[in-house]
Amino acid sequence: MGKTDIFYFELLKKEIVTAFLKTHSAPKTIEEWKGEEIVLFQEDLFDKVKGKVSEKWFYTYCKNSIDKLPRIDILNLLSKYVGYKNWNDFVNQHHQPLPKKRSYMKIIILMLAVGLVGWSLFKSRKNAYVFCFVDQITDAPITKTSLDIKVLPLNESPLYFKTDNTGCFRYSTTEKQLTFVVSSPYHKTDTIRRSFSSNNNNTVRIASDDYSLMLDYYVNNNVKDWKAHKTKLENLIDANAEIYRFYGNRLGVEIYSKTSFIQLISTPAKSLERIKILDKSIRNGKIVKLKFIVK
Repeated sequence: MGKTDIFYFELLKKEIVTAFLKTHSAPKTIEEWKGEEIVLFQEDLFDKVKGKVSEKWFYTYCKNSIDKLPRIDILNLLSKYVGYKNWNDFVNQHHQPLPKKRSYMKIIILMLAVGLVGWSLFKSRKNAYVFCFVDQITDAPITKTSLDIKVLPLNESPLYFKTDNTGCFRYSTTEKQLTFVVSSPYHKTDTIRRSFSSNNNNTVRIASDDYSLMLDYYVNNNVKDWKAHKTKLENLIDANAEIYRFYGNRLGVEIYSKTSFIQLISTPAKSLERIKILDKSIRNGKIVKLKFIVK
């Protein structure tokens, strides 16, 4: 059996799949068909051209490489199934010279060139990251102070940016993951790592450095801002809020009242630098439960 025979039989197998899939569900390559698909094909073949092929025949000629064609009567049967008079009619209507080796090489080179162009376009497509920063406690956008952003690209020097007047930062890159450091005089420095695939949730919560903030109020005798800060906290935290301070090494939990917690974070004590909010619950715009630790 020559290469031409193999070429036409492979074409016939593809057209068998196309004809079968018009009324049935099955894998798109005949080599993947299994028990149920084979039985359904046998039934469909009988319904349409009143002929049969055995399961053994199917495995021999359709799922494995062959060194000889099936019998001519089977070839005629299958050709009728896909809409031709017989095997000769099928071959005649598909007659075309097989590509020579040089043609094969040209096709391969063309495919490689197209692949390289596609890969370069894919690789050069930039991902547009958008991050908006909010206060860890209040969830309010951080707009009064511009945050310093240090982007850490792979194998490159750091790049420096600032958040805009909406408290957001935008950056485009081909990298699928982005690492950057956020800092400001009144916020705790934090390193953020995000994947572009998960960038739908672009809100980043930043912890304020209450120690620096309170110290600034005291040093500069900024009573007005200090009072405004306390009033803001008073309005933010519910009167009956459950506030828990956790201690490390299983030392226990301390319950704070609203007043004692506000006093804690409104006094310029060094411990403010080590406060970390673990969790909080907000209802009707007010914090009703809060958990924190002083590291």
